[in-house]
Amino acid sequence: MTHRVLLIIGGGIAAYKSLLLIRELARRDIETQVILTKGGEEFVTPLSAGALSGKTVFTDLWDMTPTVAGEAEMGHIELSRSADMIVVAPATANLMSRAAHGVADDLATTTLLATDKRVLYAPAMNVRMWEAEATQRNVKTLADDGALFIGPDVGDMACGEYGPGRMAEPDAIADAVQGALMGEMSLDGYRGARPLAGRKAVVTAGPTREAIDPVRYISNHSSGRQGYAIAQALADQGAEVTLVSGPTALPAPRGANFVKIESAIEMLDAVEGALPADIFVSVAAVADWRPATCYDKKAPKPKGAVPPLEMTENPDILATICKSKKRPKLCVGFAAQTHDVIKLARAKRKKKSCDWIVANDVSGDVMGGHENAVTLVTDTGEESWSRADKRAIARQLALKIGEVFS
Repeated sequence: MTHRVLLIIGGGIAAYKSLLLIRELARRDIETQVILTKGGEEFVTPLSAGALSGKTVFTDLWDMTPTVAGEAEMGHIELSRSADMIVVAPATANLMSRAAHGVADDLATTTLLATDKRVLYAPAMNVRMWEAEATQRNVKTLADDGALFIGPDVGDMACGEYGPGRMAEPDAIADAVQGALMGEMSLDGYRGARPLAGRKAVVTAGPTREAIDPVRYISNHSSGRQGYAIAQALADQGAEVTLVSGPTALPAPRGANFVKIESAIEMLDAVEGALPADIFVSVAAVADWRPATCYDKKAPKPKGAVPPLEMTENPDILATICKSKKRPKLCVGFAAQTHDVIKLARAKRKKKSCDWIVANDVSGDVMGGHENAVTLVTDTGEESWSRADKRAIARQLALKIGEVFS
C-alpha cells in the first residue's frame, strides 16, 4: 500500500535536505506532496521540489486558481487531509511558534491548523534558539497537542556554533515517518510510552575482519544495516543501547553507545565489557575462523605453490553470552543461511541456548541490501515476517522485545 505524506519545507539552510528526504521517501514507496513556504523558497525552488516529488508544489494560500475544467485546485482543507500525515522539515523556530499558537496567516500554518492528521516536526535552528525557553514551551505545546518530533541532532551549525539544532538526516526522518505510519508514538521521548525505558541492550552488527597480516584479512559481505537498524529501534523504544560494530560504512545510530571493533575476539571483549544488560541481540556476521598466525609484516608472495593458510576457531559470541553468569534476560541470535533456513535455525537456537533466533535466507542480496525477510523462531513457535526494509524489520523486532519487558 502506497502512503502519502504532505511535506512542509520551512525557511532554513537545512531545506536542501528536504529534497533528499523526498527521494528517500520515494525509495520506500511513500509519495510526497510539497508545500514550500516563502522562507523555504529562499533555499530551494518549486521546480526542484516538484521534479523530485512528481507533483505540483504549493506556495501561496491565494494561488488556488480554477483549472480549465472549472474545478478548483487542491485547497488548504483538502491539502491538510488528503495525506496520511504531515511532515515539517525543516521546522524553524518561527514556524513552530506560529503553529503552537494557532496562527493561520499563510498556506503552511493554515494547513497545519486545519489538519486532522498526525504532524511530525524536524526542528532546525541555531543552538541558542533551540534551547530558548520560548522554543521549548512551543515544542511542549505541540507535543501535548499530539505532534511528533525527530531531532534536532547535535553538530556544527551553518552559523559556526556547535550543539543541538541540526535537522535530522533524511533517512532518520524517513525512519520516523515509517514508524509513525505504523502507529509508533514514541519519537524522541516527547510523547507516548517507551516500553524499554530503563533497560540496557547490547547489539552486535557488521562483519569481523580476521587479519592475515597488516594488509590482508578474511571477512564477509555483511553491510551492518540490519544490526544498526535494530540498535536504533531499541533506542527509539527507550533502551540504553550499546552497539558493538565491525567495520561498516554506516553512521552510528542516534542515541546509542558506539563501540568499533575489528576482530571476533575484540567483539567478544566489547560485549562482555558492556554487561550486565537486559537484552542481547547478536546480529553480527562473525567469522567462524581466523588465521592461526597473524604476521606483523606483510607476508611476501612466495614463488611456486600457493602457501597453506592454517586456521583456528573463533570464539562463539552468542553461545558464550547465553551461557554466561551475566546472561541477559533476553538473548536473540540471527541465523543467516542459504538453505534449510528454518531447520538450521531451530537447531542453532537450542545449541546456543538463546531465547529467540531470527532466521533469514541470505542466498540473494540480503547481506548487502536494504531489505530482509525473516522468521522469528522461539520456544513457542515460529512467526514469518514478509520482505521489507530492514528498518521496518528492526522496528517489528523491537516491538516484540518491548512486549517482553512491558
